[in-house]
Amino acid sequence: MKRPDGATVSTVPDAIDDTTNAGSTTPAIEARRRLEQRRQMLLLQAASYAVGDIIVLIYAYAGTVSFAIPAMFFLGGAGLTALFVMLSEANFGDRFDDHFLTSFQAATNIVMQLAFLVVAPEIGFLFLTVVFVIFGFAALRLTSREAVILWAFTGFGVATIFFFLKIPITLPMHTTPEWLAGALSFVATLGQCAYIGLFGNAMRRTLRRRTVELKAANRRIEELAQLDELTGLVNRRYIMKSLNDEIARAQRGNIPCSVALIDLDHFKLINDRCGHPAGDEALRTFAISVFANIRAIDKFGRYGGEEFLLILPNTAGDHAVRIIDRLRSIISEVDWTAISGKLNLTMSAGICSVRQGDSADDILARVDAALYRAKDAGRNRVVAA
Repeated sequence: MKRPDGATVSTVPDAIDDTTNAGSTTPAIEARRRLEQRRQMLLLQAASYAVGDIIVLIYAYAGTVSFAIPAMFFLGGAGLTALFVMLSEANFGDRFDDHFLTSFQAATNIVMQLAFLVVAPEIGFLFLTVVFVIFGFAALRLTSREAVILWAFTGFGVATIFFFLKIPITLPMHTTPEWLAGALSFVATLGQCAYIGLFGNAMRRTLRRRTVELKAANRRIEELAQLDELTGLVNRRYIMKSLNDEIARAQRGNIPCSVALIDLDHFKLINDRCGHPAGDEALRTFAISVFANIRAIDKFGRYGGEEFLLILPNTAGDHAVRIIDRLRSIISEVDWTAISGKLNLTMSAGICSVRQGDSADDILARVDAALYRAKDAGRNRVVAA
């Protein structure tokens, strides 16, 4: 029960959008954050194409392919990157769930690699390795359906090249420049795979963090749903749940249990004479005073208005009367004039013990009748049913 008084910069882009925090940011800030993420990704794409073009250029220097191939590769990579830069800067992707447009980027880049595989099969292994890297990276962001579609699309393209065009795909290793280019291509591929691993790890860390934050938020929401906003005590719904639980436990184990319904005497007059702010403060002070003088196992909640329900597990009726009467005495001795010079507050209570076969309605009917007897007898007293 709750008491009533109670930037390091990473080289790996954020793996998951901070949509869980969207409620705490403005749309402009959210759009700016997404744009920065896309810029990071496109910068990495441009760097990847630059490294690939250097490798192709080395093959051209070695005479394996013509110099037209690295020129076309550069223009193709620059063109695709520029296209997605323009879409990103225009915030085109913000209208989709995946604002990175991962499936479209992956498909177009794979098409380009397969096209160069056909045009320059002499260094086809280079373009094939890039296809694997693109697919592996894209798969981290794709939905299951998108991943299957991209897999089928890529598989059909590769199968067509392998089985229908009969193009020999080679790894030239005849000259020193070709050895250098081959080594660089494998080093670059390993680096890209390592980056994918870092990216996946960032996704896992982000997911764990989001899970922890979500659980904490859910606990807070559940806690707030159980509490009375004014007093900080549990509300009527939750105290009734506790009552049903304690009735079942007492009846199942033949354990004594007592229930008290407490009412603040003449509380309407207090609101009328001292004002509602003083009345609210009196309710809070009453709740704190009682809560501070009950056991940890006791259940205390606001039943409604100025009425409170106190459940005393493992407590027989005569002992419960003494406990509640002690609370009554404590409340009558509080210096209520600290809230308002005109304020004086006392309480009345009705008590009953849980019996076999009792329901919550039976208990409430008996304590309510006992409370009315306490009021009829002059208030500021405790009466047992």
